[in-house]
Amino acid sequence: MLELEETIYALDSTTIDLCLSLFPWGHFRKRKAAVKLHTLLDLRCNISTFKEITDGRVHDVNILDSLVPEAGSFYVMDRAYLDFQRLHQLHLELAYFIIRAKTNLQFTRMYSRPVDKAVGLQVDQTIKLKGFYPSKFYPEKIRRIKFYDIEKDKHLTFLTNNFLIPALAVAKAYKLRWQIELFFKWIKQHLRIKSFFGTSENAVKTQIWIAVCVYILVAIVKKRLNLSASLYTILQILSVSAFEKTDIIQLFNNTLSQTDTRLDSNQLNLFD
Repeated sequence: MLELEETIYALDSTTIDLCLSLFPWGHFRKRKAAVKLHTLLDLRCNISTFKEITDGRVHDVNILDSLVPEAGSFYVMDRAYLDFQRLHQLHLELAYFIIRAKTNLQFTRMYSRPVDKAVGLQVDQTIKLKGFYPSKFYPEKIRRIKFYDIEKDKHLTFLTNNFLIPALAVAKAYKLRWQIELFFKWIKQHLRIKSFFGTSENAVKTQIWIAVCVYILVAIVKKRLNLSASLYTILQILSVSAFEKTDIIQLFNNTLSQTDTRLDSNQLNLFD
């Protein structure tokens, strides 16, 4: 479990495919249309705090220009967001980033810290970037951490501008980024963002915004009522009870208890 007091955000995007003949405004590829849903997810509660919908051609890194960084918070990103000029702007605004490094990164090692290789850490270094543009756009020191993920048999290299947190916490924070992939998977599976009721740009964006708002409301209900049921189960209960005048806590208590009873009644008793 990650033990950091600061807020941790994951930034990523997902592509929603569209039919080019029906959605000609959704520029993506020569024979394919699409829109991108860019999301900033608060990893403490799995609730998105920033969203932007663009056409499919917009590169992920451009969304960093739209963010209003929160000082003291961590922004976890994959290599698609590796732009040293934009990362330096995050640094100047007193926000922290954790990002995967590319394999062709050129740098000069200034010094190294001791690491516990038993937990997967390989190096913890303070470096300065080499090359005309990287050194120009990010002239300050940066922290480089190498980690071996034994579960996936994969070597990972991270860059961060935070020199205080443990090196292992950097690797764990990046592992939490997987939650945003689950967020995208959930809304695509359970909400209507694959088929659309309208073909205009406004109709598509409106439907996606409604889907995201539904997810956020369901997540808030689960958190505030401390429900053990999954988000999908809560969504199903709300969808069939939308017009019932029942207290929401009582609604979930009755429905979930009935579900448990049905499950128990179908269970064969092997012992007297």
